[in-house]
Parts: sequence; C-alpha cells; structure tokens
Amino acid sequence: VRFVESGGGLVQPGGSLRLSCVASGFNFREYAMSWYRQAPGKERELVAVIPARNNLTSYTDSVEGRFTISRDNAKNTVFLQMDNLASEDTAIYYCKAAIFDLETAKATEYWGQGTLVAVSS
Repeated sequence: VRFVESGGGLVQPGGSLRLSCVASGFNFREYAMSWYRQAPGKERELVAVIPARNNLTSYTDSVEGRFTISRDNAKNTVFLQMDNLASEDTAIYYCKAAIFDLETAKATEYWGQGTLVAVSS
C-alpha cells in the first residue's frame, strides 16, 4: 500500500490550496476516503469523509462551506479543495483509506504520510 500526498505549502490567510492523495496497492474504489489533520500540540482530527459508493460527503464544523472533498476512482485519487484558509487550518494533513468487512467484522485502515499546510501572512 502506498500513498503520494501533494499540494501542501505556505499560503496567506484567505488563500486556497488543493491537496491530492494518490493511492496504490489496494482496491481504492471500495474504500471510504477521508482527510485528517494534526496541528502542533493538538490531537489528530477528522476533517472530511467521502464514502466508497456515493458522494454523501461530511465535514467537521470548522471547515464546512470552505473545504470540499472529492475522489476520482479512475485515478485512485482523493482531493481536498481548501478555500478561505485561516491560520487555524495550519496542520499536517493526512489522507486515510478505510473499509469494514461485514463478513469478518474487521476494519482495515491505511494512512498517508502527511503534507504540511501552513497559513500565515
């Protein structure tokens, strides 16, 4: 299993970034994909989720209306479009793939290596 995350960097408040996470080594289209972030001194938090079989996305309250998660199953890629960024969005952003096997009652998760987003003037 391998992830290649990209798109992070330094941006001014109010700016935009688009994160990408290209996955390989598993059946991408069967997995729910999500983005997490971890700010300095804080616990990792869930930012956005997109299920495997529909586009019923969900977001943490602090990014609702500013961030958009999407996926391209043909390219094994999940995206996070981040607009109107604020200093509070500064963190390392991680993508995660997850699936729950109903037959075995086993959950499987894979994590990306993270990409740094820094929002500062």
